[in-house]
Amino acid sequence: MIIVVTGGAGFIGSTLCIKLKEKYPSYKIIAFDNLKRRGSELNLIDFKEKGIEFVHGDIRNSEDLSALSGFDVLIEASAEPSVMSGLNSDPSYVINNNLYGSINCFNLCLKHKAKLIFLSTSRVYPIANIEEAAFIEEETRFSFLDNQKEKGISSEGISEDFTLFGARSFYGTTKLSSELFIQEYSSFYNLEAAITRFGVIAGPRQMGKTDQGVVTLWMAKHYWKQSLKYIGYGGLGKQVRDILHVDDLVDLIDIQIHNISKFTGKVFNAGGGKGSSVSLLEMTSICEEISGNKIPIGSEIDNRPADLRIYITDNSKIEREIGWSPQKTASQIFSDIHQWINTNEKQLENILK
Repeated sequence: MIIVVTGGAGFIGSTLCIKLKEKYPSYKIIAFDNLKRRGSELNLIDFKEKGIEFVHGDIRNSEDLSALSGFDVLIEASAEPSVMSGLNSDPSYVINNNLYGSINCFNLCLKHKAKLIFLSTSRVYPIANIEEAAFIEEETRFSFLDNQKEKGISSEGISEDFTLFGARSFYGTTKLSSELFIQEYSSFYNLEAAITRFGVIAGPRQMGKTDQGVVTLWMAKHYWKQSLKYIGYGGLGKQVRDILHVDDLVDLIDIQIHNISKFTGKVFNAGGGKGSSVSLLEMTSICEEISGNKIPIGSEIDNRPADLRIYITDNSKIEREIGWSPQKTASQIFSDIHQWINTNEKQLENILK
C-alpha cells in the first residue's frame, strides 16, 4: 500500500508517518509538507532514517500535488490549526489553505482512485451555543451539567447531534466547509472518505504554542522553569479540555485506512473524552508532579476571542459503531511529552523554551 500524508512534517502528520511505517514496513509512506511551521524540518532526519519519502510542496498549488501519483490513501492533515488565524489577521491564508488546498487534495484522490482520510476538528461546533450551555463551577474546574437546552450536550461532552448553526472561527468554518464538500464528492463521485472531528491532540513531537499546542507548552514551561498565565474566565485556570494522545489518533487512522467502508458517509467525534479531560489548574498540578518544578503563573481576567470555557468530546457514537476508544490518560500524555523534551532537550530548547 502507498499512503500519502499531507502536512506530513507536522506534529500529527509526522507521527502518523513514523508509526505507520513502523507497523507496516512494507508500505510506502510519503510525507508531503511545505515546512512552514518552525521545527517541522527536524522531522526530515527521522524520515530519512526510517525510509519515509519526503516531498516538499504546498497543497494550495495543484502543480506541487501533481508530483504525487499511484497512491492508495491520502491522509489530509495539513491544516492551519490556529483558532486565532483569520481573527487577528487577514483570513485569506486559513481559507486558501484549509478549504481550497483541501479541495485540491480531494480532486487528487479522485484522479488516482484513492481513499481519503480527513482530519476535521471539534471547532466546527459554534462558540456561542457551547458558551451558553449549563455548567457548574467546581474547586478546580468548570463542568457541563446533564440538564441542557441544546440537543447533543451533556456532562459527557458534545456529541455529533450538537447544532452546527452559528459562528465558530474561520478555522472551524473552513473545516466544516471541507466536510460538506467531501459529502458531495462521496455522493456524486463515489469518493471513499472518513471524516473525524478531533478535539485537542497532544503528545511527543508537538511544537507547543498557546493557540495550537497548549499541552506541550504547559509541560515545556515547567521543564525550563518559565512563567505561564491563566487567561480568561476570571483568570482562575478552570477552563477545561479533553486531551487525546496522538498514539490513540494513529490507532483510529489505522482502522480507517483498512476499513474505510465503515466511515464513508458518516461523521464521528473523537477525543480524549471526559476521562481524559483537564483544566489548566489540573494541568499545572500534573506538570509540577512530573517535572518536580513549580513555576510562577499569572492571571488575566479577560477572555480571548473564540475561546471556550469547556470542551469535552462525547465519544459514544464512535465507541458504539466502530469499537474505538482512547487508551491513554492525561497523566500518560504529559509523562510522554516530558520524556520527549528530556531526550531531545538540545534540539528543542530554541523552539519550545
